[in-house]
Order: sequence, then C-alpha cells, then structure tokens
Amino acid sequence: MLGIKEIRENAESILMRLRKRPGPWEENIRRVLALDESRREFTAETNNLRAKQNLLSKEVPQMKKRGEDLTSAFEEMKDISRRVKLLEDRLKDVEQEQVRILMNTPNAPADIVPDGIDDRDNVEIKRWGEPKNFDFEARPHWEIGEKLGILDPSTAAKVTGARFHFYRGQGAALERAIISFFLDCHTKNGYLEVLPPYLVNRASMTGTGQLPKFEEDAFKVTGTDYFLIPTAEVPVTNMHRDDILDGDILPLSYCAYSACFRAEAGSAGRDTRGLIRQHQFNKVELVKFCRPETSFDELEKLTLSAESVLEALDLPYRRVLLCAGDLGFSSAVTYDLEVWMPSYGRYLEISSCSNFLDYQARRANIRYREEKGAKPAYVHTLNGSGVAVGRTVAAILENFQNEDGTVTIPEVLRKYLGDRTLIE
Repeated sequence: MLGIKEIRENAESILMRLRKRPGPWEENIRRVLALDESRREFTAETNNLRAKQNLLSKEVPQMKKRGEDLTSAFEEMKDISRRVKLLEDRLKDVEQEQVRILMNTPNAPADIVPDGIDDRDNVEIKRWGEPKNFDFEARPHWEIGEKLGILDPSTAAKVTGARFHFYRGQGAALERAIISFFLDCHTKNGYLEVLPPYLVNRASMTGTGQLPKFEEDAFKVTGTDYFLIPTAEVPVTNMHRDDILDGDILPLSYCAYSACFRAEAGSAGRDTRGLIRQHQFNKVELVKFCRPETSFDELEKLTLSAESVLEALDLPYRRVLLCAGDLGFSSAVTYDLEVWMPSYGRYLEISSCSNFLDYQARRANIRYREEKGAKPAYVHTLNGSGVAVGRTVAAILENFQNEDGTVTIPEVLRKYLGDRTLIE
C-alpha cells in the first residue's frame, strides 16, 4: 500500500501518477490527507490533555499535604480521562479508515508507464523469433490435444466443472517435463527453489494485494480463513512477512512451482476453450526482494530469466510494457511476455513480470537493515511468471504441430521425456 508519509510529502506527484489509472483514486488520496490532518489534531490534543493530567497528578499530593479540598482536582482528572478515551477512540477510527482506504487504493504507476486505457495501448518493447508459418491450416491446441488423446476437458467437467482439464499420458508427461525444465533453468540462474503450501491465510493474501479488493476472484475454504493460492507469489512473498532482512543478503531470488487457483470472476467468454483461462493451472513463479535503488535493474533480470525459457523452447514471443489502464492493482510497472499462437493469429500473454516497489512490503511489513543499528527500511518486491505451464503446453502444441497430427517435442524437453521426439 502507499505510505501515508509519502502521500503527505509528495501528494501531487502521487496524484499525477494515479490519475493515469481509471478509478476514484484522487478522491481516495484527498480523503487520506484529510484524515491525516484529523489524526494529527487528535494526537496533539491527546498529548496536551495527558500533559495536563500528569501535571495534576503531581499537584494532588502537594494539595493533600496542604489540606486543600481535592474534589475539583479529582473531577478535572476524571474529565480529562474521559476526554482522552474519547480522543483515543476517534484516533483509532481515523487510523482504521486511513488503512481501509489505502488497502483499496492501487499502486501509483512508475514514470515509465505509458498512458492508456486497456491492452490496445500497451507498448511493444521487443520481439524474439519469427511466427510459425505452416503449409496447412493451423489447428487450435484443444483440437490437437483431443485428437492425440492428451487433453480431456470433458471428463474434468464431469468430475469438477468447466475450465478444468485432465492431462492424459504424453500430455501429463509433457506438463511435468516443462515444470522440471523451468525449475532447472531458474535454479541454474541463481534462484532458490521452494515448494510452498497451496493454502494461505488472510494476512498473506492481504500482504500481496489480493485482499480485500479481489476476494471474489479467490477460492476460500468454507469454515476457515484459508484461501487456495492464485499464484506462488502469495506464499513466497509472505515467507518474509514481518521480517527485517540483513541488507548484505539482498537481493533474494526464489523460484517456486505451484498449482494456482482462480475463480476468474467476470471473465466469461474470454478464452474459455482450451488451456488459456483455467480455474486450476500450473505455474513456475519468480520472486525477488531487493534494495529500492536496484529494483528496476532486478526487474530487467527477472524478465530476462522468464524470456530465456521461451527462447530455449524456440517459442516466438514479444515483450510489451503495460499501460496504466492495463496495469495490475499492486504493480508500479509490468512487462508482459506474449507467446505467438498460430491458431489465434496473434500473441497471447504467458508471463507478467512486475515491480511493486515498496507497495507489498508495506502491506506485509517486509523490511531490511543496511547495517547493524541502522533504521529499517522497506524492501522492494518483484515477481514474474517463469512461466505459465499450461499456456506453454498450448504454445508447444500449436507451434510444433505437424500436418499428420503429431507434435514435435522441443529439443530441450526430450531428455525429460525419454528422448522421445514426437507426441503421437
């Protein structure tokens, strides 16, 4: 969340950046500033009353020694206590309202974020690889998967419901191979592998910005305060919730495989066929904690790590810089990696790599100390898909399909699949 001190000291700068986003964010910031003024007034009045209370407490013994009537002094002390309690209650209400507003206010876009309303205004940064051209009509991945007997949404719909899949045989093996390949690549590049829990508590979901704003998109376990994770970003970032890290160990880089669970509220009709938009899917996530002055360099490194696995798979992709209107709630700047999908005739998102600055760190109270005795400061957090596994399966099926219905297995995956060269 945005810091109250930062808002107080740099209100116009923050307002200028938030105006890029659609929403009532200027009203939120103005309200936070008004509440901050009330908070300081209540604090000053409380301090004055307490000072008066302390003075009276010292005078009473002297008055008693002199034999003076203490009735009025006791009445005054009682009145001060009542007023202090009233002010403390009002102060608590003000602070809670400030936090509530800030928890529901998005991050301010970084200066490099372009203006825009939706994904049509995103800015292409680079392309890698040439889109595949076939001598036959490219088939969609769900049709390829069905004909090969490796994707089975019908049985999943019977067992669970829409937007779930059974992977069968070589399909299940391909998904497992991709997960292993991604983890091997990232650990070789210095990321520490962790296998996180798939259930987290409310504090963890709040710390990374999923709550309270997006509770409708989450799967909550009835009768508990546990949620199924929408991404490994949530448990991995919250590994360091309420920690003060040693500055010497920064940056910290983690990679994590997990299943991910999303209700996808409000996305009816959007890529509901195939593997693109599922309620449950697999992903390898990259998470970083770093000093504020290095976070944009670390974003570039993280994005290159995600790009490297797509290049190793020989999947054509492009990198785009998201405009303010397409930016995620907690992100200050995001690069999307979009993979070429022949049957769609366009690029589709396969990874988002984001710098949250100190937005998540404030919510989750993640700090670092530069040296012993130094005042703790908030870290910057980053994360990115390294990358979405189901969408990678879809991209492989479409980009490596053959006219006879088989699919050529990318060379880097063959050692994970018994040196097979084809899915048939």
